[in-house]
Parts: sequence; structure tokens; C-alpha cells
Amino acid sequence: MRGAALKSISDLEAAHLIAVGDSLAPVAEKYAIGITPAMLDLIDPSDPEDPIARQFVPSAAELVTTPEERADPIGDLTHSPVEGIVHRYPDRVLLKAVHVCPVYCRFCFRREMVGPQGLGTLTPAELDAATAYIADHDEIWEVILTGGDPLVLSPRRLRAIMERLAGIAHVKVVRFHTRVPVVEPERIDADMVAALRASGKTTYLAVHANHPRELSAAARAGFDRLIAGGIVLISQSVLLRGVNDDVETLAALMRGFVENRIRPYYLHHPDLAPGTGHFRVNIEEGQALVAALRGRISGLAQPTYVLDIPGGHGKADIGAASIVGSDGCFTVRDWQGGEHTYPPV
Repeated sequence: MRGAALKSISDLEAAHLIAVGDSLAPVAEKYAIGITPAMLDLIDPSDPEDPIARQFVPSAAELVTTPEERADPIGDLTHSPVEGIVHRYPDRVLLKAVHVCPVYCRFCFRREMVGPQGLGTLTPAELDAATAYIADHDEIWEVILTGGDPLVLSPRRLRAIMERLAGIAHVKVVRFHTRVPVVEPERIDADMVAALRASGKTTYLAVHANHPRELSAAARAGFDRLIAGGIVLISQSVLLRGVNDDVETLAALMRGFVENRIRPYYLHHPDLAPGTGHFRVNIEEGQALVAALRGRISGLAQPTYVLDIPGGHGKADIGAASIVGSDGCFTVRDWQGGEHTYPPV
């Protein structure tokens, strides 16, 4: 691996990922930059269309916003009864303990909330209130740690959170959403694996990767350590223009997950986050890609293609459930039967 993480425009220039003098300072002022050595090793700086670079290297296109984009595209704040908790569905909550990441994806749907100038880490008092909320709501069966990336926390701090959850009898499943096994695989050591377990709980870990090259030898070794430690692995990916919006790349990615004992779970339609229009495909393109996968790869490797409905209405399976209206928009039905209009790209 090469050097330290890249966190500034000057770092990107020194690594020859952008040209000296590129006018990207306004992007860096608005959105955090972070590229780990593991990801830097995967980037081909001679390829202007490199799919790994596209995910992490800032672009002037991020300053272009459209009317339908919103700072909170999936409506987290609508369902946040206390700081750090999102309670959108009856039996599960998100616990956002930290809003820092090892890398900063240019398409991130929480890009207004994460980074050094984002919402930060929960204070001890806020964490107390969040866990008290979970303890007081016995309908909560699953706690999903997300953020930011929860695995940027030390094993000691993660263990403390898991010990809190171990004392809440009605919580049976704890799930982590993370990029760390892919972008900073050296963190997946014995102490980290042990910290993710708690007595009486089943631990799932959703590995976020978007391109088959991200499943490096180091990442695969980390997956093995997690599985050997009793952690169940599932995947999540985002359908991204210029990264994985072709059937061959998606097929290779999903096969790679299965080969590493990671169950393909969600393929997310890109959210309406500010400045991310250059990543978005339209729903018809996404549906065609998912349909093409069905005939090419094993049923074991099929993800569910989902849209987070803007406004906080939850996820919808849009592989076949959306309909096109006469105005070109989509009508999407949420889990409670409500219908919502989604704009064309």
C-alpha cells in the first residue's frame, strides 16, 4: 500500500489523481475527501474513466444540483426521535453512532451530514439517550449500526456499544453497515471481530462494495476472519453510472460476493443527494440491468434492486414494482401501501 490516506486537494495532486490547478477547492470546502491506501492501490491514474477513482476522487460536477435533490434524500430526520436514532420501520432502528468515514464516496446520500464538519460522534449523553430509546421500545428486534461508518470506532468503543445492546433482551440482531473490510481491511483483526459479537445476539455485517476490483486479496482475508468469528456477511451496492452500470461488471461483483460467502442483498438505486446527478442512471436502465442478471448468473447471486423513496417512506423493490406514468415519472408504492411519484433522471 502507498503512504497515508488522501484527505485534501494537495494530496490528490501529489498522487496525480487530479491536475495541479484544477478548480476543485469549492468541492473540497463543501464535501469531505478521503481515500485510503487500499483504494489508492486499486486506482489506475492513467485511466480517466477508472471506476474506483470515480467513486472517491472529487469532481466539479458535484457543484451542479438539480431541483429534486435534497440534503436528506431518504428522510432520516423525519424519523429521528432522539439524536443518533432513525426509527422508520416498527421492528428495527438505525443507530448512527458516528458520522465519520475512512473514505468519502462522492455519491453518498448522507454527504451533508458526514465528514470532519458533519454531525460528528455521539456524545456519551447522546449515546445514553439512544440506547435508552432502544431499551424502552420492545418492538425493536434489530439494531443497525451505520453512520458514517461504525467500524472507524476502536474495538474498545464498539465493544462498549455491543455490551449495552447485550443487556436489551428484545434486541436479537445487530447489523453493521460498513466499507471498512474493503477500504481499510487491515482494521479487521481479531480484536475488531471479537468486538462485533455480543452474548445472545446474532451479528450481521453488510459489506459495501460497488466494483469487483474492490474485492481485493486483503479484503477477502478480512471477510474470512469475520466469517470465522461467527459474523454473517451480506452485501450492499449502489448502481452507479460509470462504475457498475453494465451487466458484466454487476455479474462479476455479485459472483465475487458469493464466492466470498457474502449473500447479495441490496442493489440501491442512487439517491437524490445534492451534486450526484452524474452518478444516476434512470430506473428503466436499472430494471433492464437487473433483468439481464437473471439470465446470466446463479440465483444465489441475485440482489434486490431497491429505491429509498424520498421523504422517509422507506425502501421499495423496483425490479418490477414501479410503473411509468404518462409524464415519464414513476409511481412507487411504499411498504404501507402509499404511492409516491419519483422523478425521471
